[in-house]
Amino acid sequence: MRIINKITNACLIASLIAISSCNKDFLDTQPLGEVSSSAVWNDGPLATAFVNEIYNGLGAGGFEEEMLASYTDEAVFTHTGRGINTVTEGSASASNTGRLSGTYAWSSMYTRIRACNVALQNLETSTIDEALNERLQGEIHFLRAYYYHQLARYYGGVPLVTQVYGLDEDYTIARSSYAETIDFIVSECELAIGKLTGLSMQKGRATAVAAMALKSRVLLYAASDLHDIPTASAKSSVISGFANKELIGYTSGDQASRWQAAKVAARAVIDAASGYKFNLDAPVSAEEGRMNYISISMGGGSAAPGVDGTAASELLFARYNVPDKDEWGGPYAGLFNGPNGYHNWAGNTPIGELVDEYEMMDGTKFSWSSPAHKAAPYKNRDPRFYASIMFDGSDWKPRNLISGDVDPANQIQTGQYDLIVGGATITFQGLDTRRSSIEDWNGTRTGYYMRKFIDPDPAIVENNTKQFIPWPFFRYTEAVFNYVEACLELGEEEEARNWMNKIRFRAGMPAVTESGTALMDRYRNERRIEMLFEEQRYHDARRWMIAPTTLGRKIHFINVVGKFKPGKSLTGTYKHDESIYDYSYTPVEDINHENRSWADKMYFTPIHRDEMNKNDKLIQNPGYND
Repeated sequence: MRIINKITNACLIASLIAISSCNKDFLDTQPLGEVSSSAVWNDGPLATAFVNEIYNGLGAGGFEEEMLASYTDEAVFTHTGRGINTVTEGSASASNTGRLSGTYAWSSMYTRIRACNVALQNLETSTIDEALNERLQGEIHFLRAYYYHQLARYYGGVPLVTQVYGLDEDYTIARSSYAETIDFIVSECELAIGKLTGLSMQKGRATAVAAMALKSRVLLYAASDLHDIPTASAKSSVISGFANKELIGYTSGDQASRWQAAKVAARAVIDAASGYKFNLDAPVSAEEGRMNYISISMGGGSAAPGVDGTAASELLFARYNVPDKDEWGGPYAGLFNGPNGYHNWAGNTPIGELVDEYEMMDGTKFSWSSPAHKAAPYKNRDPRFYASIMFDGSDWKPRNLISGDVDPANQIQTGQYDLIVGGATITFQGLDTRRSSIEDWNGTRTGYYMRKFIDPDPAIVENNTKQFIPWPFFRYTEAVFNYVEACLELGEEEEARNWMNKIRFRAGMPAVTESGTALMDRYRNERRIEMLFEEQRYHDARRWMIAPTTLGRKIHFINVVGKFKPGKSLTGTYKHDESIYDYSYTPVEDINHENRSWADKMYFTPIHRDEMNKNDKLIQNPGYND
């Protein structure tokens, strides 16, 4: 037996020696969980996968739980402890910036910019298909432009990094001027346009038209008062006292020429794409206007193919969600913001200042001073109001699907009402209030709920049911607004009214006829209403330098009370019924949940102290060095 074992062992050793002498590389294997850089950039699918990951810097778009709308006079964030009030109350500092979204925070944007730089550097020597290489470069230039535009519209001029730093290199770099930053973003957009024009792109990817839309927005912002230093300095002592004004705006040059450039860029988008129902010469009905707006908000509004070969629509670039991927954000926008009486979280709720800005159907202003308006504040308003806001008594989904048979009428209840229970009159707290019998901690503070961007499908009612509505990074109507604004700034009022009325006709609203300052005011309100919750208002109020009277004003909630009419009563289950109840609506100023205040330093976001400590060449934004 020992002899057999010795022979076996000897044969095994001899075999191993023979194998190793024939193939000395048998231990030289690739890690199963990793792919080498050379393999990535010389393989089309792997290179595409790398670029796909860069898109993750877009996050959920604006469908985060804490929406940018709650930093503005659109909404308030219901829950506490999220750092939003640090911004809304004007107390941000370099050491306490308040909540910053990863979609624009300094460090997260530079992480994505570095990935763009890595990709562009490697694609220069890549052996993948030439057409694919060109397309990927176009997408990367768009993404790098987008991430830099995010930095620019919060921080101003920023360090322009286009190389890939090694571990031992000096990565400290000074901020570029605002003008240089804008020029760079525009050049990136133009590179993207050149490389993507004529291509048929997959939904959700960058296109030539998307790059044109980004260029339009960037040039519009650049032309605005906040970035015209003579104008901004005259309006703000914080800006006038800043020693490095070139970092936040143009210290020389002609603002009118910048408006002209913005106009040309916006017109290019209008001509290259096709929006939704821009061929109207009169207002549609109120119901059609409401449905048009819902269609746009749900991601609809298809049109003829655009110049880049894709099926054009109101959406020029969007963040889509798919059932196969479980993502936090967009699929749960209804959960984040819907009524607590449906077991939702009521996160970002509209405030009275927004609701009051919706015009009456005849185009006149709503006013609490009008007895007729005060008695019935939710009647005969702009059709977009009914597509955007849930208010007391508005119809919603079947509540019995999730909360039991407590509301057969399926109406939003944000007030308190008389009700006969057990033969006695009690004060019944609405099911969607903070004193509801259903999740009272998640109720609205304002008396309103978000309606826009929440799927009305009655089957999507439970709080764990996803919805799949795209986030609109850029849509055709924004480009039209950009064009209108540039025309107004250049004195071309007839052209501005023509295009603005196209938007209003689609919504069922009458034409505007004003001129001068009144026309500019109508334009700004039209943009505010149409682009609601789309991350426009925060930037618009700042670049127009109207933030002290808009973002910084005290906010109002609504108090709704329903009292029985003489001789009338209701027993058992409450429902909104104006034949039984006299309803009163009282705006109430809030300073307890948020005591909003504006400080001019808030025109720009502070660079966090950690970033300042890492890079001694950085200069802090105005107002944050104390």
